[in-house]
Amino acid sequence: MAAMQDAPDRIPISVLTGFLGSGKTTLLAKLVKRPEMSNTALVINEFGEVGIDHMLVEKSDESVVVLDSGCLCCTVRSDLADTLRELLKRRYFKEIPQFDRVMIETTGLADPAPILHTLMTDPVIAARYRLDSVITTVDAETGSNTLDKQPESVKQAAVADRLLLTKTDIATPEKVAALEARIAAINPAADPIRVIQGEINPDLLFGAGLWDPSKKIPDVAAWLREEAYADGHDHHHHHDHDHGHDHGHEHHDHGHDHEHQEHGHGPHHHQHAHDVNRHDDHIRSFCIRLEEPMDWDRFVDFMEALISTHGDNLLRVKGILNIDGAKGPVAIHGVQHVFHPPAMLPHWPDSDHGSRIVMICRDIAREPVEKMLKAFLDPDSTQPLQ
Repeated sequence: MAAMQDAPDRIPISVLTGFLGSGKTTLLAKLVKRPEMSNTALVINEFGEVGIDHMLVEKSDESVVVLDSGCLCCTVRSDLADTLRELLKRRYFKEIPQFDRVMIETTGLADPAPILHTLMTDPVIAARYRLDSVITTVDAETGSNTLDKQPESVKQAAVADRLLLTKTDIATPEKVAALEARIAAINPAADPIRVIQGEINPDLLFGAGLWDPSKKIPDVAAWLREEAYADGHDHHHHHDHDHGHDHGHEHHDHGHDHEHQEHGHGPHHHQHAHDVNRHDDHIRSFCIRLEEPMDWDRFVDFMEALISTHGDNLLRVKGILNIDGAKGPVAIHGVQHVFHPPAMLPHWPDSDHGSRIVMICRDIAREPVEKMLKAFLDPDSTQPLQ
């Protein structure tokens, strides 16, 4: 297990994603004017798209402009990894102002996973940068239609740490409330933030990573947000822990409504039960807890088996583990089939030393995953590992 005690000193990166027309450009145009962004390097596709061409610029060259707010803007010249390495190099040689945060804007159709994979696997980037937050913009006026038609937009919402609901001033209150309920079912841990005309306090966007940026200590509770999954966003977890008595057989008589409840949706969504192609009906999120310490090698075997069979559908995995022989907890973080090196934390955040694994998945239920994990961890188990 690779130690990551220096992780607080790595430069935090936020990834901004969202579908075409969801308000990213307006948001960025306002953000770069804010003094709170003075220590930020913004990586964008084209300067013109963000509308910084007409802003007062202190200094510029062929690939980097420094705005009067102090915010650095650079364009992706070849690929993202090269751009991030070049920023490090120029920062080291003082060719550009110092920055201590990066925000990457993605294209509207982009699956955010490859960007997150770059941050996790490129040896130079992983040594100097750390993922802080995934920020997703969702248009309150057209967002539900986009979620219906574009599965990638559902994925963008599902993996987000921060969900920004834009254009709430022109959408009806009923439409806004319905969309908020829908994205809460897709991603229960990311509370929607309403943004009008791109106006938002930049501080609300950052600080979602494992490390508290102000104290440089691990903030497990804010990062894991396990309490968001405690009320049963997966059907099996819901009936085991939420009601206190068995309602399982009653729901089997409800036809489509039962099928819809199984995917973690409440009464807000019953009007959509007939739509079998509704993309977010396939999203499940849950938290698995284990009280006993676990063997690291057996856990790795479990994750490798899970990735080999369901890698593309493991949208995001976060966990804090009690590992045999480790002096403190071990934090894990994965996006689909790629995992960041585990983080050895100096101490447990509180008296609860149970392992907790949060999973955001597509077409994967909690019960078989938990059964599979326990089978791998039990050396005497003879049950099938499928």
